[in-house]
Amino acid sequence: MYRLICSLVLILLFCSTIVFAHDSTSTVSLTLIKNLRSNHIYSPKSAIFYPDGSKFYINSLEGKETLVYDTNSLKLIKVIPHSFTSDDSELFVNNENTVFDYEYNNCFGTGNKNIFKGKPVECLFTHQGRYLWVSYYRRECDPNASSPSAVAIIDTNTDTIVRVMPTAPLPKMLAASPDGKWVAVTNWGDNTIGLINIEGDDPRAFSYTRQIVVGHKLPVRNLSGNRDSACGLCLRGTVFTKDSQHLFVLGMRSDRLFVYTSAGDFVGSVRLPVPNPRHCVLSPDGKNLYVSFNVPGKVAKIAVAAILDMAPTKGKVSGSLLHVGAGARTIALSNDGARLYAVSNSASHLSCVDIARWKVVAQIPVAPYGVGLALHPLETIALVTSQGKNGQGGNTVGVFRIEGVHTKPE
Repeated sequence: MYRLICSLVLILLFCSTIVFAHDSTSTVSLTLIKNLRSNHIYSPKSAIFYPDGSKFYINSLEGKETLVYDTNSLKLIKVIPHSFTSDDSELFVNNENTVFDYEYNNCFGTGNKNIFKGKPVECLFTHQGRYLWVSYYRRECDPNASSPSAVAIIDTNTDTIVRVMPTAPLPKMLAASPDGKWVAVTNWGDNTIGLINIEGDDPRAFSYTRQIVVGHKLPVRNLSGNRDSACGLCLRGTVFTKDSQHLFVLGMRSDRLFVYTSAGDFVGSVRLPVPNPRHCVLSPDGKNLYVSFNVPGKVAKIAVAAILDMAPTKGKVSGSLLHVGAGARTIALSNDGARLYAVSNSASHLSCVDIARWKVVAQIPVAPYGVGLALHPLETIALVTSQGKNGQGGNTVGVFRIEGVHTKPE
């Protein structure tokens, strides 16, 4: 029965060119353009459009590569390998291979710890798109993600790696402050966040200034089991406020949003409307935070002012909740803040939410099981990465056309 259901979903996906609309007054439509597959697309995790929309990047986690595609032709134009040998020593400033005194519990022995392959997971632009940061879920030889991992910095002028910085175990999300001063590296692996000063244009000068510990640092030396669940609070969604004064971090294995100053001082936390928060994005005006909740399959709209007011007392914030599909994962906002897009992993579909009406107005199937989402800056195309699950589906990046977004509903 399971395989039959998956087959039916795939038939709908590949044959469908018509949007599943939830509102007859909506003018938004979603159409499948193409499913990208290749030997390089192996467990794709995240995707991102270059700021001018001319190209996009896909992190192929198990392929250990970042792939660069031309947006117009949908052709692969560059492969950036995350594989380092002794010839790449200049990428590691002062041969650094750890930070905050993390020890290596797996891999290498007394060997060169900067000879490794990294598994790219999430990404972020800084310096107006000049640099693309890519976090490594783990070094390939570290099966339990109990040793330091790393983050690569790619110069998008040449699409080559120009620096690799160590991180705590199992980094995932990356966030940049709007004032251009900070990058926060949120470590799923041990309840920590690393703050990096990125002032100036020279990536070799970027440096850690502080480690934030959320609650307590999770011991990892003898940690066993699946690190997707053996992760403490499982810190994930991360964003700076519009004024760059505060940092919000979600604990996916909790119902909490943790609040820090941009310098790393703890302000407090708030209880969210439902548990299992995964991803968050800030509205263009900075007034609202949108959060996806994995198991409930919902998204929430929460006032930033309420979060800041309630954080010192650790109170509960209210928010507008909307069901978008089981396993709500990555979300993205249109540049005008009028629409929210959400990909659902278990339901295997992409949804478009009209924010003013707080209503799902369009929905279309995606390849099982969708996880990552990227939105073209002109809101003409959406990318959905599908990793798959238990050997089913996956290894696909769906390219979807978005139409009708500039016409207001009647």
